[in-house]
Amino acid sequence: MFFQSKKLPHPVELRDPVHGYIHIEDKVILDLINSKEFQRLRRIKQLGPTSYVFPGANHTRFEHNLGVYELTRRICEIFSKQYPSTKPNDGLWNENENLVAECAALLHDIGHGPYSHTFEHLFGTNHEKIGTQIITDKSTEINQILSKVAPTFPEAVASVIAKTYPNPQVVKMISSQADADRMDYLQRDAYFTGVTYGSFDIERLLRVIRPYSGGICFTNNGMHAVEDYIVSRYQMYQQVYFHRINRSLEVVLNKLLERAKYVYKNSNLLVTPSLQKFLDNNWTLKDYLNLDDGVMETNFSIWRESGDEILADLASRYLFRKPFASCSVDQETRNLVPKLKNYIKEAGFDPNYYTALTSAFDEPYDAYKPSGKNAHSQIEIMQDDGTLIELSELSPLVKALNGTIQGSENFFFPKVMLSKNDEPQIFDPLYQEFQKYVKNGALRYQRKPTRKNNLNNQ
Repeated sequence: MFFQSKKLPHPVELRDPVHGYIHIEDKVILDLINSKEFQRLRRIKQLGPTSYVFPGANHTRFEHNLGVYELTRRICEIFSKQYPSTKPNDGLWNENENLVAECAALLHDIGHGPYSHTFEHLFGTNHEKIGTQIITDKSTEINQILSKVAPTFPEAVASVIAKTYPNPQVVKMISSQADADRMDYLQRDAYFTGVTYGSFDIERLLRVIRPYSGGICFTNNGMHAVEDYIVSRYQMYQQVYFHRINRSLEVVLNKLLERAKYVYKNSNLLVTPSLQKFLDNNWTLKDYLNLDDGVMETNFSIWRESGDEILADLASRYLFRKPFASCSVDQETRNLVPKLKNYIKEAGFDPNYYTALTSAFDEPYDAYKPSGKNAHSQIEIMQDDGTLIELSELSPLVKALNGTIQGSENFFFPKVMLSKNDEPQIFDPLYQEFQKYVKNGALRYQRKPTRKNNLNNQ
């Protein structure tokens, strides 16, 4: 397929703190950025409640999508110059794919809504499916802009995001284990959270990336740069994305929206019209595009004055950063969770809304694993003779990381359950009994005194 856009008379450069500049040469790219659907991404945070932990993490999906576009543009430029296809099926890059790859990169997250993964879980939405709908629906500005390139261009761009585009090089440039998407969000999230974990040598990565018939790989002299990327990725998951306070506030948010759905269904609840459509399960694409973080937080603020005590309390906890406490759980101590829920219920909290057992394994972020659900996009290192070897087979460091546990299971509960003895509590013995099962941030069984200890106490 061959798609071509008009070039701008004067290229546009947007200043970016991560990549220096975002370079725009094609009119279709600039028009897409100026569309109302893309501008909406300014009002959707990239990391949701993470700013409650890292105050600088207020960046949005708008600048992330721009960053993914810029990296994709640079990769396409490198491929076009260094690995141009000279004959059919030679496994090299066809520069006619540049435009579809760049547009797909720019729009890869266009379907995200506010608090995307939590919202999707509760309301049954899917940001990738909605993204393809935004691109292909003739009522959107994005579709109308893409259609000016060619009538079939919107469907081509959407198929890249849906991973059905016939050229795997284009798909894996944007969606794989070492794609432009991950390269941007790791560096961008590290920059705005203020941590150094996500820093890796992206310039070196771009020097050693190359196409092959099945997708994208890296040359063997760049293996250590890829290792650096994997280690940075691992650290970001452990220290930022899986941060206990971040996960706790996601639990509060989830419980808040669960309670709102319950109250709306069973009594009166004041809610803005755009969110009401989702509570009624009667929403359209237009309704979805009217949602952003501001709409959601307006509802949370309204619900603080709700007549429902649980909803009002959860809304206040989220808006004013009152996270739940948590402790880690393993296979042995998981059986204690029902007992602790009973203590929490006796203390006056509904365990349906004030407790949760969640696993970081289920988070939308994942560490690199060359097997399992992402095996199709494992990282390949090309040898001098052209053979491909999966990264962990060459790197002892990456192989060691593959053998580690990437997440943890945690039990969340009201922080008041860990109140100290000098804090007055109505049910003080109840709190003391609860605390016997939590030590050093982990759930544990009470250990009976040994015979030696009994003798010493006599």
